Amino acid sequence: MTDTSTAAPQAPVTPPKPGRPANRLRLARLRDFALIPPIIALLVVGYLLKPDVFLSQSYLVDTVLKYQSELALVVLAEALVLIVGKFDLSLESVVGIAPAVAVFLVVGQTSVLGAPWPAWTVLPVAVLFGALIGAFNGLLIVRFRLSAFIVTLAMLIALRGLQLAIVGGATISNLANRIPVVDDLGSLRIATIPLAIWIVVIAFAVGMVVLGYTRVGRSLYAVGGNPDAARAAGIRVERVIWLTLVVAGALAALAGLMLSARLGSVAAAQGNGMIFTVFAAAVIGGISLDGGKGSLFGALCGVVLLGLIQNVLTLAQVKADQIQAVNGLVILVALVLARLTSGKAQD
Repeated sequence: MTDTSTAAPQAPVTPPKPGRPANRLRLARLRDFALIPPIIALLVVGYLLKPDVFLSQSYLVDTVLKYQSELALVVLAEALVLIVGKFDLSLESVVGIAPAVAVFLVVGQTSVLGAPWPAWTVLPVAVLFGALIGAFNGLLIVRFRLSAFIVTLAMLIALRGLQLAIVGGATISNLANRIPVVDDLGSLRIATIPLAIWIVVIAFAVGMVVLGYTRVGRSLYAVGGNPDAARAAGIRVERVIWLTLVVAGALAALAGLMLSARLGSVAAAQGNGMIFTVFAAAVIGGISLDGGKGSLFGALCGVVLLGLIQNVLTLAQVKADQIQAVNGLVILVALVLARLTSGKAQD
């Protein structure tokens, strides 16, 4: 029997258009390493300014890297929140309030909640308090559907006032002699490298592995990129956002305790204004304010770049206000580069 049926005509296959999308994808991947050349250039400039000082281990490790370790942890925290598509302005207040509460419970003169507590409780109490702040932010943002920007801005102000009340408008000082854990955070070295730097390296390494190679990391990017699509794919969007805010609060609290350990005190204004530098480092490092884009390696490079800029300009005897102007200019340049290397159409 002869088959008289006719095959349906096949639609012509249209080859993919070459050019801009693929090029932009490659440029976006290169964003992770875009800050390496300026970092090298700043190292060269710093060496030319102070050849006997700048590239020495004591200067690079103890002056540049160690002084940026607390900022790096807060940038890590904010980067996670930005990747998931939210904001957390309260992190700078967590840097101050978490160590203030933990230290107050150990050395405070007033008996509150059974104080004075053992000295070893400073670290877990500070981290737990930061996590609780993140959980409360998540409650308002996720359950009550409030704006993350407004909620965390209000928390920033409220926590700043609470910190002033705890510290009493002064400074809780001489912590190294009163709390051994704080002394270890500020002075302990492992293989000649300060413990604070090791903490930052481990935290970023864990973060990079989680974001790059685990289901949790893919969920964060999915929620930040398109929460509706992530929800349709079975991702518990609200839980991801909530847990990210909790982790961010804990990291900021640890950063605050590290800062108190380095300074040997908890000041009334600790962490004040830090959030601006945090956002600067994140944006420079390629973290998108729209969510779902960026890498922790780029964010870490942003921290190193800002630290080098500040130190090089200080060696060049540039005034502090002019350094702030340079930081603002660097942010604008980073935004332009992010726009050019993104997949969005140009306006």
